[in-house]
Amino acid sequence: MADLKYYDVILKPVVTEKSMNIMAEKKYTFLVHPEATKSQIREAVERMFEGTKVKQVNTMNIGGKKKRRGMVVGKTAKTKKAIVTLTEESKDIEIFQGL
Repeated sequence: MADLKYYDVILKPVVTEKSMNIMAEKKYTFLVHPEATKSQIREAVERMFEGTKVKQVNTMNIGGKKKRRGMVVGKTAKTKKAIVTLTEESKDIEIFQGL
């Protein structure tokens, strides 16, 4: 397993209609490093966004899709997605506010 720092764990936020709807429940969705654990994701969110306190982290592994170009068949890279639930007294994450 790679030695991941907290700033290497979170790759980018996921901005979809479903992820925007669950933000009302203080749940935020991120693409994370495929080898990151739940405790590393919790630490990264709490250190990157001041005033946040993580209640729960749910992760899901997403396998690569088969893609074809002519007769050549390949696969896209696998990814990992994390849904982070914050506590009620926690501050909101600002990067999602203007969306």
